Amino acid sequence: MIDTQLAALLCSGSFILIGLYAAIFLDNIIKKIIGLSFIEEGANLFLITLAYKADGIVPIFLPGMSPDWFMANSAYPLPHALVLTSIVIGACTLAVTLAIAMVLYKKHGSLSASKILGDNHE
Repeated sequence: MIDTQLAALLCSGSFILIGLYAAIFLDNIIKKIIGLSFIEEGANLFLITLAYKADGIVPIFLPGMSPDWFMANSAYPLPHALVLTSIVIGACTLAVTLAIAMVLYKKHGSLSASKILGDNHE
């Protein structure tokens, strides 16, 4: 049976591949934005997977714990903090890109990337 960490790594890789496909090959701008979100969430899941420790404890040092035991058994907290920051930044950039997509739709009447780029070259 596949373990949790390997399953999460495969899932994060799948998210990144799906996002790359959407961002490169799909023509609709909203679908491209969703693809970029998939890439971001795949990277976040990858970072969380790196911090996973089987039978690990929460990285809070409590009285009575020896420093050596704590270091050997606690999960690595830095990726968790990085992912929390990434989620906030990702939500802000998603809002900005969707606002830009709205402006592009109002200006060009379409969300097709090929039509919008074709209008700019005329």
